[in-house]
Amino acid sequence: MDAVSEVKSRLSIEDVVSEYVQLKRAGRNFKGLSPFTNEKTPSFIVSPEKQIWHDFSSGRGGDMFSFVMEVEGLDFKGALEFLARKAGVDLDQFKSAKPSVNTKLKNRALEALELAARFYQKQLTVNKAALDYLINQRQFKKDTIVSWRLGYSPNKGSALADFLTKKGFTTDEMQRAGLVSLRGRHPRDMFRGRVMIPLCDQSGQVVGFTARLLADEPNSPKYINTPATVVYDKSRQIFGLHLAKEAIRKIGFVVVAEGNLDVISSWQAGVANVVASAGTAMTEAHLKGLKRFTGDIRLCFDSDRAGVAATERIIPLAQKAEVSLSIIPLHGAKDPDELIKEDPKTWARAINEKIYAPDWLIERYREENDLETAAGKTAFTDALLGTIRRLRDPIEQEHYLKKIAELTNTSFEAVQAKFIDQPAPQQLFKKSKIQPGQIDVVALEHQRLQDHLLGISLTNPSLRYLLKDLPDDIFTEGPQRDVANFIKQNPDFKGGNTAPVALRPVADYVKIILLQFEEVYNNLPPDDLRVQAEQLKHRLIDRYVKLEKEKLANQMKSANEKDIVDLVKKADKLNKLVR
Repeated sequence: MDAVSEVKSRLSIEDVVSEYVQLKRAGRNFKGLSPFTNEKTPSFIVSPEKQIWHDFSSGRGGDMFSFVMEVEGLDFKGALEFLARKAGVDLDQFKSAKPSVNTKLKNRALEALELAARFYQKQLTVNKAALDYLINQRQFKKDTIVSWRLGYSPNKGSALADFLTKKGFTTDEMQRAGLVSLRGRHPRDMFRGRVMIPLCDQSGQVVGFTARLLADEPNSPKYINTPATVVYDKSRQIFGLHLAKEAIRKIGFVVVAEGNLDVISSWQAGVANVVASAGTAMTEAHLKGLKRFTGDIRLCFDSDRAGVAATERIIPLAQKAEVSLSIIPLHGAKDPDELIKEDPKTWARAINEKIYAPDWLIERYREENDLETAAGKTAFTDALLGTIRRLRDPIEQEHYLKKIAELTNTSFEAVQAKFIDQPAPQQLFKKSKIQPGQIDVVALEHQRLQDHLLGISLTNPSLRYLLKDLPDDIFTEGPQRDVANFIKQNPDFKGGNTAPVALRPVADYVKIILLQFEEVYNNLPPDDLRVQAEQLKHRLIDRYVKLEKEKLANQMKSANEKDIVDLVKKADKLNKLVR
């Protein structure tokens, strides 16, 4: 048995899903509200028999691994590790070689960090100065302090080191976890006399700490972080994601603040879709990590010079990460925490008044350049054309070119000529008609037509003839086309309620369309089922023909006489298909 099979044998899909979705028994299956959309009527189905789930409202589905990948924003390896921990499966036993030293070191580091977090939490309860700072100065409630596991590191040389030594950890293991440093031969606590903020991975495991001084001291940094370790990499660490990911997925966008305490203040104020990177050092890896939950990223760094410079630095990173980047104005406040203390509603409004990154850039460069001089106009235009050139929509490009012309009191033709004169780089800001967090209704309907027709055909041999005259490319390349081709080539196969051997590579997809059939069509009389199948086929053909004719029309615009003849023949075939 491999690792995946072992995990599946120990966990049931309904137990995994029920940690995120409230499920109710509905016959052989379970139903609940979709965790991916804001539906009011349950359309999220879990089948214990097939060990599969399907969400009718978003068109998503799969096994327990795909579900965890969706809700936790993990890749397959991450989902396997996540579920293996839950199932009590040691993944090392499935490796061909002995467990790697690196794996053992990581596990020991995580154990030490978890114990350290508990130690710091305990110390906070007996330190009046630290409690006063968090409760009175930062205005954090007790449940906020508990939820974020805030703590305090004693201002002693080796309090944590002594505690971990008693728990069986060596100095090397403490060092590897970033918890101590060596002074001579003796370990010394890395953090002393500071409020401790645990840094967690997506699943909530402590991987490091941010430590803040209680009182500013000369020559001492206000904040220090865990150094790079076997489990902590600041270029990938996203603070607060383990508590924000559900809200991000539900709301459809994420706010990235500069400070960890800004995130906690926002969470306490009821705005939970907020995270932070390691200060202003945001990387492409951070953006890609957030993209697993949403493509709508809204940046809100402090309004001081360093924060503004960092914001401008991050904008080009959106190119490679392919995310939509906006900037949140702070309306005179220094940071989100200050705005929240004035009025939490002002913070919520500011988030929704976000400024699309190109507009924010225009205002920035407008402030920096004298647009009454030729040099200022040139610098202003040069700084902006690179960004505008990366926009996808030509109408959007023209909008910003006209804006530059207006602001510089220059003709649109002159700005356009300069714009065309330089080669276009890759697109930076992609504005899709389907905004992040929304469902592409057209694509979802196309998927539904295919899935339902294939599910009916798979389970009802008498209706498989409906697929016979359909072109292969009417079905989406992948599992849909694989199943359609199998049915057309094997119209008499038996066992429609399970995946045939030939379809084992797409077994999960087969289970999903069988589940759809059970939920939607299983109780229909044969004649009604045939009518439903015919209607699905006709609607699928209509959609296919419309798209193909649009392609032909575009091809005819630049076709020669010979090509036009071939294109007309293709159009005739499409008309016959409709008839």
